[in-house]
Amino acid sequence: MPYVNIKVTDENVTAVQKRQLIEGATLLLEQVLNKPRSTTYVVIDEINTDNWGVGGETVTALRGKSSQP
Repeated sequence: MPYVNIKVTDENVTAVQKRQLIEGATLLLEQVLNKPRSTTYVVIDEINTDNWGVGGETVTALRGKSSQP
């Protein structure tokens, strides 16, 4: 019973993109590990950019830096 947890920042991930992520992860486990689709669980967590850090800074701060001239 595979469980996949996908974490992304909450920056406009569409319902279509989420369905594609779920389908893709399920298909990968089916093809690579021969796991049945019916028992493969995929959870998508959308994390606020204030709560996601990279290199000691929040993603919010990093996004702010990259948008400055």
